[in-house]
Amino acid sequence: MKAKTFLLITFFFFAISSIFAQSVVQPKIMVIPYTKEGEDIRTVLETDENKRIVLTKIKEAFDERGVTTIDFIAKLKAMESGNVFNLENKQDAKSLIIDMSGADIYVESEIICLQGASSGKTESRVKIVITAYEAATGASLANKIGESGTFYTNDIGKLGMKAISSCADDFLRIMQEKFSSIAENGRSLMLQIGFDENSHYTMESEVGTQGFQLQDEIELWVEEHSYNGNYHLQGVSPMKMVFDDVKLPLTDETGKNYSTSKFGMEMLRFFRSLNLPISRSNKGNTLYITIK
Repeated sequence: MKAKTFLLITFFFFAISSIFAQSVVQPKIMVIPYTKEGEDIRTVLETDENKRIVLTKIKEAFDERGVTTIDFIAKLKAMESGNVFNLENKQDAKSLIIDMSGADIYVESEIICLQGASSGKTESRVKIVITAYEAATGASLANKIGESGTFYTNDIGKLGMKAISSCADDFLRIMQEKFSSIAENGRSLMLQIGFDENSHYTMESEVGTQGFQLQDEIELWVEEHSYNGNYHLQGVSPMKMVFDDVKLPLTDETGKNYSTSKFGMEMLRFFRSLNLPISRSNKGNTLYITIK
């Protein structure tokens, strides 16, 4: 009897553990080098071998901890060989790679390699500053600083691994907690809707087939298309409507990332159904709609 009870308890424990493990959404991560404003991300890697080495070590450290990673250097080479960067577009290389990578999160890594001489020997140390951003919105999720300490060695790769190992566990824990919260509750979007100076409409204009005011049609649509109906209307005036928090799902019905731009396309269809021409733009996690 005791043996059967023990087996049942053991089975129940493993069943619950399995369900819990499956409920945690694991993000795909891409590690990229930090660049200053105006710097080309490709040039940074081409001119600094140590940064390439340490970048690879950071990815390896994440791989060892069971994280699904996307190889930034491989993705960069594939896009270069495919002449992607020769296409006419307004995005810089960094933004283009992030958008086309399929990553849920990108980790920007500032890598500082310091070397000097002491008693005729080479002293080296590596310091890294890592920050995780949600790829769809650019929202910061976690940041940490790791240091290798100073050693008499030229092995920058080994020092890079020491530096990332000193902070990787805490960094990934915080990042996973934030990402899991987004998966459960939705990602936040700010939505600002205004009017072109030549527009004949206001938020009080009657539109659609039910004779509702435009502001009412918009709020009803946002309620229907926000994640679990979660949104907050900050304020509305005859010429402007601002939602300071509209929750969007992490993925669409096909399992692909549901981005701000995809939500913008849905809004375009909505305004077309009301016969209202609009222009739209998005920056980070803010979507701007201008009614013409």
